[in-house]
Amino acid sequence: MMNPPDVIRSAYAELVVTDLVAARWFYVDILGLVVTAETDDALYLRAYEEYTHHSLILRLGQTPALARLSYRVRSAAEVDVAEAYFRQLGVRVERVPAGTTLGIGEAVRIEDPLGFPIEFFYDCTHVERLTQRYDLQPANALSRLDHFNVLTPDVPAAEAYYRALGFGVSETIEDSDNLYAAWLFRKQTVHDIALTNGDGPRLHHLAFAAHERGNILHTCDLLGALHKEGLIERGPGRHGVSNAFYLYVRDLDKHRIEIYTTDYYTGDPDNPTVRWDVQDDRRRDFWGNAVVHSWYAEGTPVLDLDGKIRPQVAAAASEEKVRVGADGFSVSEGEGEGKLGNQV
Repeated sequence: MMNPPDVIRSAYAELVVTDLVAARWFYVDILGLVVTAETDDALYLRAYEEYTHHSLILRLGQTPALARLSYRVRSAAEVDVAEAYFRQLGVRVERVPAGTTLGIGEAVRIEDPLGFPIEFFYDCTHVERLTQRYDLQPANALSRLDHFNVLTPDVPAAEAYYRALGFGVSETIEDSDNLYAAWLFRKQTVHDIALTNGDGPRLHHLAFAAHERGNILHTCDLLGALHKEGLIERGPGRHGVSNAFYLYVRDLDKHRIEIYTTDYYTGDPDNPTVRWDVQDDRRRDFWGNAVVHSWYAEGTPVLDLDGKIRPQVAAAASEEKVRVGADGFSVSEGEGEGKLGNQV
C-alpha cells in the first residue's frame, strides 16, 4: 500500500439546509460567522482567524444533510497522492476541477470506507484574516473551525482507517470489551475528527473554537435574551475527554454545532493517549452532569457523491447504555433522563 496523503487539518464542511434565511440568522447573526460569499443557493462562511475562503458552506436543499467533510493537504502534489491512495484502497473516487466549489482548487472526493463523503484539497482562495478587527468581532466571536465528530457503528475499524491515514490518537472511551469513541488529530490539538459509536454513517457535530469561556457564555446569554434558549441542547460545561469547555447548540434544521475552547497541545511525537473508562461519568462532562438523550441518539444524515442519503448501519454497542450518573446511579435511557435507584 502506498503512503497516504499528508493531511494538515480539518478544513471545511458543507451542510444542506432547508431555509437560507433562517440559516443565515443562526450562523451569522447568532454565532457571528463571517460571510465570505453568497449565492442564490449557498452561503460561504468563515471565522475571524481564518484566511482560507470558508470553513462552512450552507447549501439550500430539501432535506437537512451532510454533503461533505473536507481536509486540506500539505501541497498540490498531495492531491495526486490522495487520488492514487484511495483508488488503491478501492473506494469510490472523483477528481474535480478547480472552482467546482467556490474558492477551492482542484480536489479529490471520495466515499470513504466509513461511508462519508470526504474531500482533499490544497489550493484555495485567500481572504482577509480578521484576527485584529476587534471593531467587527462580536462578544461571542469564533476563531476557527476545530473538528468534525461523526457517528459510526464500528469505532475500532474507523480508528484503524484514520490511523492508517497518519492521524494520531489523543483520547479514547473504552472498556475491556469495546472501543466506544476515539479522538484523532493531524493538527497539534486534541482532534480533527472524533469517532463516536452509533448508527451511521451520520454527522454528530461540527465544532468551532473560541478563545475564552466568556465567548461561549455570551452565546448562551444572547440566546436567552432572544427567547431562543431551546436551541441550546447541552452545556455549557467542561468535557473530561479533551478538557474543553463546551456548548452544544442546534440550528433550525437540527444540525448540531459545538463551541469549544481550552483543549491542549498534542504535537510531540510521543504524545500519550488518554484512555477513559466508559464507567467514568466525567468522560463526557467533567462535572458529572448527565448527558441528554438527544445528544446520544440524534445526528445528521450523510449524502453520497450523487447527493443521495446513505443508508445507516445499526451500532452493536452503545456508550449511553453503560453510562452512570455522577452519584453512581445508572442513568435511564429514553427521554425521561431520571436516575434509577433509591435516592434521598
